[in-house]
Amino acid sequence: MKRPITEERGTSGARTTVTERAMRRIMDMISGGALLPGQRLPTEREFAADLGLSRSSMREAIRALTVLGVLESRHGAGVYVTALEPRDLLDTFGVVAEISRGDTLLHLVQVRKILEPAATATAAARIDDEVLTRLRAEMTAMEQGGTAEEIVSHDLEFHRLIIEAAGNPVLSAILDGLSSRTFRARVWRGYRVEGVFERTFAEHDRIYRSLVERDPESARTAAAIHVAAVEDWLRTQADLG
Repeated sequence: MKRPITEERGTSGARTTVTERAMRRIMDMISGGALLPGQRLPTEREFAADLGLSRSSMREAIRALTVLGVLESRHGAGVYVTALEPRDLLDTFGVVAEISRGDTLLHLVQVRKILEPAATATAAARIDDEVLTRLRAEMTAMEQGGTAEEIVSHDLEFHRLIIEAAGNPVLSAILDGLSSRTFRARVWRGYRVEGVFERTFAEHDRIYRSLVERDPESARTAAAIHVAAVEDWLRTQADLG
């Protein structure tokens, strides 16, 4: 009979809950290949008994891993391991960007400033004409947008297309997570008040022209300037910074 998992202290002295240890046991099974992407888990009763857990602890562990994108519950069909794609596992990261304020929000923008120029440079060497055509359309729609929400929708798509063209799904998932729709809407509303739309559209145009020229270093610089402008704007906002 398996020994039930109980609360204990780890080597750091921090207390580990039963649910946390149950989560770790399930993740160890996935990383070790005992549970594969897309595989259905045993029933809650069977799985709890096999791991020496109470059903309530198993239920909490499954619920937590579902929130994290590791497992998914299918109504009437049971619980499955997800495909474990980057977007599955990093999707909740976007919540942090969506609700953050102050220094945390500034730090997120600074992370974007590190990653996005590198992704844009990579995209410059890989992008095809079809994507460039779509980027041009998003730029036109941005400039014609009547509300901040419309502009944000096309702004997000403009940057998503570029990051996707870089060909790294992990990087795409991380940068998507840093692209808070709420924050971008506030930025665009602020830009409208300050009358700097033209400057921002010019920044997008510089990025686009660098991509058309397939010039990675020019693309890197253009993207860095663009994100740095957002960072500078954020520092001036008392309610955000």
